Amino acid sequence: MSEQVAPPPAPDAAQPPSAVQAPPPAEPQAEKSGSKKLLGIVGAIVVFLVVAGLKFGIGSAIGNFFNKDETAEAKVGDCIAELPEVTGTKEEKVDGAKVVECTSTDAVYNVVGRVDGQTQAQARSGEACGQYIKEDQEGYVYYSIEPGKTGYLLCLTKKA
Repeated sequence: MSEQVAPPPAPDAAQPPSAVQAPPPAEPQAEKSGSKKLLGIVGAIVVFLVVAGLKFGIGSAIGNFFNKDETAEAKVGDCIAELPEVTGTKEEKVDGAKVVECTSTDAVYNVVGRVDGQTQAQARSGEACGQYIKEDQEGYVYYSIEPGKTGYLLCLTKKA
């Protein structure tokens, strides 16, 4: 049996040559299966993290990341934006309290003291702020403490 090779057909003089894009080279099969494996591994990791988060409370840590307490790092000399008006010993829940530049028009309170390691009962009494607020100043206590845990409280005065 003999093999024959035919010469390429001669271009037709009446028709201009046409350019045809060659099909892209086929991806090696190994790369396709490798990307599928990677996608499967990433998916398994995500599922594992979700299950672990629900089981071990990592979900609350993730929630805290997205609902970050903007006053958690406040220190003496910082300023806090407007808070609900509180009179006497009344306590008011606050959402969205935040530290602002003291030169900002949003700055309403000065942080004159910070006390860490407080329980809710200690924070409610406000006694820890007694040393930071002068007798002629109207003082406020701001705290963020989960029930049964300890946290911080900020001693505030109205910005002059």
